[in-house]
Amino acid sequence: MKVDLFDFELPAERIAQHPAEPRTAARLLRIPADGPLIDVTVADLPGLIEPGDLMVFNDTRVIPARLRGVRRRKPDDPGAKIELTLHKRVDGATWHAFARPAKKLTDADTIRFADDFACRVTDKLADGEVLVTFDCADADLDHMLDRYGEMPLPPYIRRRDDTDPAVIEDDRSSYQTAYARYPGAVAAPTAGLHFTDDLMAALDARGVRRSFVTLHVGAGTFLPVKADDTDDHRMHSEWGTISEHTAALVAETRARGNKIVAVGTTSLRLLESAARDSGEVRPFTGETDIFITPGYRFRAVDRLMTNFHLPKSTLFMLVSAFAGLEHMKAAYAHAIAQQYRFYSYGDACLIDRF
Repeated sequence: MKVDLFDFELPAERIAQHPAEPRTAARLLRIPADGPLIDVTVADLPGLIEPGDLMVFNDTRVIPARLRGVRRRKPDDPGAKIELTLHKRVDGATWHAFARPAKKLTDADTIRFADDFACRVTDKLADGEVLVTFDCADADLDHMLDRYGEMPLPPYIRRRDDTDPAVIEDDRSSYQTAYARYPGAVAAPTAGLHFTDDLMAALDARGVRRSFVTLHVGAGTFLPVKADDTDDHRMHSEWGTISEHTAALVAETRARGNKIVAVGTTSLRLLESAARDSGEVRPFTGETDIFITPGYRFRAVDRLMTNFHLPKSTLFMLVSAFAGLEHMKAAYAHAIAQQYRFYSYGDACLIDRF
């Protein structure tokens, strides 16, 4: 399909720069398969999910994967400032990363982030991507990232002073779900940012069931689609796992006639990666680069809670596949007219599969 089909006019001021306070105060647009759109808030969610339905959350934990360093090639070299955003771990010390500016790097360059923390460029790849190997590994590297790294906010979120320690610390808290457990993501599963302990308790009281999957979201989720046709776009792979327990809960829910509600496109993508043609979801551990566009036949997920996405993004293509392109364009036009907030820190919608 032509990528231009997924374009729409989005005023820049509609891209949220900060999350709603409290989290559940974010607006929620109910998008049924048929019938009128309904404007509510995330706090109203329990009344929109039926008892016995299963909500599936992504419990990945975002790591501080943004690093600022200096490349020096000799002792008297004043150096060049380099920013890395890690996006996929290869082994205990090696990562794929996006570099800015990548043109200032060559193979074997060293980037130093602190006196006791550096990495070496081991390969220079296409589109600003590099392979880097750090001077420490595993738990030591995780410690250094926690000490010197920053949360990898998407490029659409701007800070007047993104070196201010108070600002950095605030985003460390805001850009993390309340139930984050397993470190490895370099982008948040943003639909989950709306949930609090109180909202979870209200869903429990409603009789809604829950389970978790883990998909370590990569920074590739922010990359624009540069191809003219969706067939020519390459998705970066991401690692995920679905436990036997979650697979069994999905099967039980379906057997009772209840619905599977994916919280976020990441949960949906992983469930669909593990689903058979029959709709059965099997335990899964491995890489997925599933790219969902209109024409895809959904097998596992009945409803989707997700934030509002950007024009011509792979995520807007996914929701258009889920509910129909014209249906989603109309819903997004309503959201823009009603001043909903878009993207990672923005508002959400609850969509029925059409």
